[in-house]
Amino acid sequence: MTVISGHEPDLSNGATNNISEPEPLGTDEKSAGGSPGVVGVPTVIAGAIGLGLVNIGALPGGAAGATLAILSTCTAVGLLITTVWAAALGQNASASLFGVFFGFYASYAALVLGLSHDWFGTSAVSATDAQVAWLWCWLITIVVVTLVTLRLPSSLTLQLGLVDVALALLLAGTMSGATSLIRVGGAFVFAFVAVTVYLYADLMFIATGGCGLPLGRPLITR
Repeated sequence: MTVISGHEPDLSNGATNNISEPEPLGTDEKSAGGSPGVVGVPTVIAGAIGLGLVNIGALPGGAAGATLAILSTCTAVGLLITTVWAAALGQNASASLFGVFFGFYASYAALVLGLSHDWFGTSAVSATDAQVAWLWCWLITIVVVTLVTLRLPSSLTLQLGLVDVALALLLAGTMSGATSLIRVGGAFVFAFVAVTVYLYADLMFIATGGCGLPLGRPLITR
């Protein structure tokens, strides 16, 4: 899962339908710095699809490990590159968002690998508690990120809100042992994927010389 258009918002003149690169980099793909989101966003999509398939039960037993090849290479590495790139361009909000989701995906891969190979000395009985702790940490973190980014276009708020709901359902399902809640959480992961695909289309339309898609007015404009 994640965020992320890869552009910094420019709200100084009340413009809210598109997101533009901060000055002095310019607002189009011809600027020397480029757009980090064109690398980071598709890797988020790939990782989120893998997590969604696991959560809805579409993969066979031991399926959590099936996503590790994507998460630990494509998604984690792609988000790390994107975070560093955005930070180097001075796109602080984008760098923060990409960095948070790099931590999310990389820590998920580490959790699954660690529990599978007993790296952390966690017994099988305590494995569920470890997953609950991980889910609590990231639910709280992403809720905070959602609240502090309400000045971004509303499509990004929707994207983060879907992550919040998915994590809450996964947490409730893990704590109660209710598979149905986990599967509903997986459905919200795919809703997140749909919004992220829309944001990726916006980025690529701009990158290929076209006009960006409407991203919605921010909930907070001051």
